[in-house]
Amino acid sequence: MTTSIRDTGVSAQWMFPVEALQHTPSVETSNYAIGKELYDRARGVEFLFRLGSSLGLPSSAMFTAATWFHRFFMRFSMEDYHRQDIAAACIFLATKTEECGRKLRDVARVFQSKITGVDVAHIPNESLASIFAEVENQQTAILLAEEILLEALCFDFVTTSPHFILVELFDAGQTTSKVQDYAWSIAHDSYRTPLCILFYPRIIAAACIILAQRAADGPHSPSLDARISLSPPSASLPTPPSHKPASPDVSRFAVEYFGFNETDLRHVTDALTILLDFYAAQDLPSNPYISLLASIQPPTHGRQLKLYEPFARLLPPVPLVMNNGQTPEPSQNATPAPLTPSYTSSTAKLAPGSPGSHPKIPSQRDLS
Repeated sequence: MTTSIRDTGVSAQWMFPVEALQHTPSVETSNYAIGKELYDRARGVEFLFRLGSSLGLPSSAMFTAATWFHRFFMRFSMEDYHRQDIAAACIFLATKTEECGRKLRDVARVFQSKITGVDVAHIPNESLASIFAEVENQQTAILLAEEILLEALCFDFVTTSPHFILVELFDAGQTTSKVQDYAWSIAHDSYRTPLCILFYPRIIAAACIILAQRAADGPHSPSLDARISLSPPSASLPTPPSHKPASPDVSRFAVEYFGFNETDLRHVTDALTILLDFYAAQDLPSNPYISLLASIQPPTHGRQLKLYEPFARLLPPVPLVMNNGQTPEPSQNATPAPLTPSYTSSTAKLAPGSPGSHPKIPSQRDLS
């Protein structure tokens, strides 16, 4: 995979080929199907986003935490470490590295609130009730998970968000506010997929803005194939002489801005295919935004990747209240609205840029 100055800060050890998803610890040692693992990764990141949002964290911290979440499960199985424990540990660690510190007790209280369905205001901050013992248990679980997370990450905390690259594209012009809103939202959704460990940020950012342009332009606009071809489709056709300067092809803005080569375009094609596969797996009737994206025809010139299964098939038949009194986090039938639904240059907060064996973290939650 080719790199550029825009990929600075992303270590090559955290870039995996798409085929690596067939050989993750969850698939190799725990007999997970790829579709099941991707579904649980999406649920884990959704839980992470909800936890971070309730703690009032900036989006940059949540993007960093989500990246660590995906990296962790390239080295450990989802059967051995519950996604919620690792999500909470990623959030707690991100509050330190992203300089938006939160007390461990506060993270544990919000964590307990999310898994029990009890309003955080009703969870005591001091040992005045029996429920506080559960908060202390969550604190212990988060610290244990953080220790394993640090080893899995090799203390390499640096990440770069595709949002950082999107700002560069937005500032370069040729994009409407509607396209910017779509691209910003799609970049949020990209963290619910493993794109951040498969492609460099500029590839993901390009895929987001190309897909956003296609969605905004409508069904009769140039296809994704035309938008990501190595040269404009009309470049080889004879044209009548004209004294007018050629107008820029806005639909190919990202491709031409980055000067992508053939290898880069193959990666953009794969990223677009995975995003559209993810959207197609959702409960489409309940969300017009997702239906619009899922209706877009994937690129036809790249690999025909099919990684996701319909999420409705994977939804565990759990009761509203667990036997131990806990309620699971909301199931991901559909992708909820992004945390920051629109881009504004004045308010955007952006991030800068071999494990051993451990005992399984005690957890009362099912591995559903």
